[in-house]
Amino acid sequence: MLNRQLDNLPLEWIRAFEAAGRTGSFTAAAAETGLTQSAVSQRIGNLERQIGTALFIRQARGVILTVDGETWLPYVSSALNSLRHSSEALFGVQRQHLTISATASIIDLWIAQRLRLLPEQENIQISFKSMVLASDDGQQDDIIKIRYGAGDWPQHFKVPLYKEEISPVAAPGLLENTKCWQSLPRLNLSGPRPGWKEWANQTGDPVTPVPMLRFDAFSSALAAARAGLGVALASLPLCQEDLRSGRLVRLSETTLGNQSTNWLLASEHALSQRQWKMLSKLLAKRD
Repeated sequence: MLNRQLDNLPLEWIRAFEAAGRTGSFTAAAAETGLTQSAVSQRIGNLERQIGTALFIRQARGVILTVDGETWLPYVSSALNSLRHSSEALFGVQRQHLTISATASIIDLWIAQRLRLLPEQENIQISFKSMVLASDDGQQDDIIKIRYGAGDWPQHFKVPLYKEEISPVAAPGLLENTKCWQSLPRLNLSGPRPGWKEWANQTGDPVTPVPMLRFDAFSSALAAARAGLGVALASLPLCQEDLRSGRLVRLSETTLGNQSTNWLLASEHALSQRQWKMLSKLLAKRD
């Protein structure tokens, strides 16, 4: 009787369980599978009744796996991954809609100019989700993410987009009346990148004048620098087009050393192996 019950388990029930168990959330599983939260809960409830055991403990603030659920999850994940990979290999079945979560600055200054190289035969729709500082997509496993850091994330796929190099830049017109850029107004950028204090520690330049304009997005600070409002401590890979065109000039040959950079991250649930190779080749700079 039990074997018959297990043989008749709908794949959609198992898929809902795997997504919820992996993300630790019915809400995140709903976002990944395209279902409502109640639909995910219903499918998992049906699965639990069919196999005769509880897979989750429901709590006011979320769900946690039971011992049985935690034991079964890696086998289910492995089976679904095998099904996904074999389908791709045999039939070319893969996701036709990819979602990339990144800051607006990365989308504008790095990704957009590289999308023209996307092979037309890929026939892939790509949606972009602009990430704010307090992003809420941390548990979503079906989203491709670009994050700034040292690369110590658990994702199956990851590659740095570029080697970070930081140096001061400004509009040429800002330098017309001075030979010492260190006396010019400075622009400040919040976030994880090294700033003017780290620059002063490495170069010995004065920390003054104190920046009067502060931005929470790199693209905004760069726009202010183009407008002649001050000197920006810039990520050189992200402003190459401005430097080539002459809209900005580099003010020092010194670069601020930094081990962190923007990384392209994805799980096996976000895209196929072949799609990852295509996307990482498209977006990651090869030295």
